Amino acid sequence: MNSLSLQAKLRPTKEAVRDLTSGRSWTYPEWETFVNKCSDWLMQQGLRSGDRLACLAKNCAELVALHFACENTGVIFVPLNWRLSAEELHALLEDCTPSLIVGDNMADKLALTYFELDKLTDVVASLEGEYQPQNHRAVPSLILYTSGTTGRSKGILHTQDSIMETTLNMALLGQVDEHSTFLCETPMFHVIGLISCVRPALYQGGKIVISDGFQPTRTLARLMDNNLLISHYFCVPQMANSLRQEADFSPASLQNLKALLTGGAPHPAVQIRQWLNDGIPIVDGYGMSEAGTVFGMPFDIATIDAKAGSVGVPTHRIEVRLADAHDQPVANGEAGEVQLKGLNLFTGIWQQPELYASCFTADGWFKTGDVAVKDDDGFYRIVDRIKDMFISGGENVFPTEIEGVALKLDAILECALVGVPDERWGEVGCLFVVAKSNQPINQEKLLAALESSLAKYKLPKYIKVVDSLPRNGGGKVMKHQLKATFNAEGGP
Repeated sequence: MNSLSLQAKLRPTKEAVRDLTSGRSWTYPEWETFVNKCSDWLMQQGLRSGDRLACLAKNCAELVALHFACENTGVIFVPLNWRLSAEELHALLEDCTPSLIVGDNMADKLALTYFELDKLTDVVASLEGEYQPQNHRAVPSLILYTSGTTGRSKGILHTQDSIMETTLNMALLGQVDEHSTFLCETPMFHVIGLISCVRPALYQGGKIVISDGFQPTRTLARLMDNNLLISHYFCVPQMANSLRQEADFSPASLQNLKALLTGGAPHPAVQIRQWLNDGIPIVDGYGMSEAGTVFGMPFDIATIDAKAGSVGVPTHRIEVRLADAHDQPVANGEAGEVQLKGLNLFTGIWQQPELYASCFTADGWFKTGDVAVKDDDGFYRIVDRIKDMFISGGENVFPTEIEGVALKLDAILECALVGVPDERWGEVGCLFVVAKSNQPINQEKLLAALESSLAKYKLPKYIKVVDSLPRNGGGKVMKHQLKATFNAEGGP
């Protein structure tokens, strides 16, 4: 018996899944039957354990069901980022060589034959009998292509067992129970969208409400809907800011929310406290494709306020250490690379075993590439990515720190700092700034504000005002593109 079978027996009449786009919904027994029929359908298509099923579609219930079906059958599910260009998508398909492609109209850009996902429910309904799930827990069932903030994507491999660990970690940190209802809008080609926002609720007997994407006005209305009763919603910080800009934004109408969960990008304390002042817990966390959900903040407003900017604590199921350049642990209060051990970790990189081995230290810790500081209370704060840090005049500069100061100015909507070449200092900062509507950026005022809070070597040499920041499908700023822009233009 798997967890879906258990919940189907425990909650025979409870709604498990609702798809807001199609209007379809499933009780737990209906969802279990749907998943098992999808498993049978995969077998009828000739797929076997180890084969790849590629999916290019916006969020929908059929996408989720097929991933569960892949776990049942040993097939490897490969959700693709529909925001990529046709050339980029073909490169991923060449890498994973799928036996079958499924999708919606997002897949039209491939110019390849694919099965239309919206036909799946009717097709499997006509199948007789029901597939009996097999035990494929220890074999790969998922390839997640990394978001590529620093370059080429990698195919991160997960098994049913490693996915279950993220399910448990998120359930613990997210205080998920049978009363929880997740609004699932984060794209399901990302670990947060496919695993963290889906699996814990279904594992605990709660409910998932699936949306095909974030639209600020529509999303806010759904969060305020007393029929949907959304308790958990994940978004990146700029999405949370967009909700606050809506004309109908009303904190009193968001009291169904147990918490607003954020991650994927640094979240300045000044923005966190805006939500806390409205009585809404905004809970930062930290995770990645290779490890799923790792850290999370408590839901207690006083603690969030005291630790604003922290990503919280890990569960007891994960080992964490912060290490220096020689992989030796650092003391509390010192910056070090986040290194992990646990059953939640990925089990390989598709067709790149040497690259996978290089991700670990000699003593078996996974090197995340992220720099953090741990305080005496055991709370972690992400300082930056090792690759984003730069050295100016012999001093380490962490862009997140400078960005947090800049965001305190009312005129700035978002910003990103990158290190760029400089003949005198080796590298200096270039701050890319997006202004709020109808609020021009005064560069002298911005520099003065930064100078009052930062050491001189941390101050950006260049400030460039842009319409938007380039982001990947997970909402992270692609700083390598900003550097390329600077180099191409010879500076702002």
